[in-house]
Parts: sequence; C-alpha cells; structure tokens
Amino acid sequence: MALTPHELVVEAKSNIKEITVDGAVQEAANGTLILDVREPFEFEAGRLANAVNIPRGLLEFKTLDHPALAAKDAKIVIYCRTGGRSALAAFSLARLGYTGIMSMEGGVEAWGKQGHALVTDTTSYT
Repeated sequence: MALTPHELVVEAKSNIKEITVDGAVQEAANGTLILDVREPFEFEAGRLANAVNIPRGLLEFKTLDHPALAAKDAKIVIYCRTGGRSALAAFSLARLGYTGIMSMEGGVEAWGKQGHALVTDTTSYT
C-alpha cells in the first residue's frame, strides 16, 4: 500500500524523538548540534543561531563526509520550516545508526511564533 507524503511524515514521527521549541532552546544552550535541513535560500533568510545547514535532499549522502555528522552518538536537534522534513531526516538518520537525534516540533514557524529570533545573513557583497 502506497503512502501519501503526510502519512509518511506521520509514520516517521511515530518512530523518532520530537522535542518542543523550549526543549530545542535548552539543547542549544547545552551545545547540542543544531541541524537545519531546509534549502540554502531558506537557511539564508533566517536560521537558528549556530545552525549547520545540510538540505534534506543531500543529508544521507553527507553523513560520510560532513564533520557535523562524524559522531553517530552526538546529540543533534534537526529542524525545518514546519517539522515534516526534520521528522523524515531524523527517521532517516536513525536508520543510519545515529542515536542522539531529535526533531523540533513545528520548525522555524513554531520558533518564531514563540518569540524567538532568527539569525539572518547580513553580509554585503557590494
């Protein structure tokens, strides 16, 4: 039986650890790796402080060569815009043997609704 994209996300969420925005704030304060799985243009528009960007479509292929993913037992909070891509990414990384994976419920939309700021790129190339 084929699943819809929504059903696939629901299935992933039933097999991963999700944390709240407040939980993600605590994890970030404790030095946990923050992984943004959105596209680069989304990341540049606004991200959590100190986040590493590896787009969802490349994530599994980057596990072997990206230094942020070197330790399979490291704690990692994953987020996206609303929580769907991060749930799929968390499920996928868990299947690849990562043990400290957490997906942030609601993504950057929930982050902003709770009054937390996003970091934006202020680099000027002119």
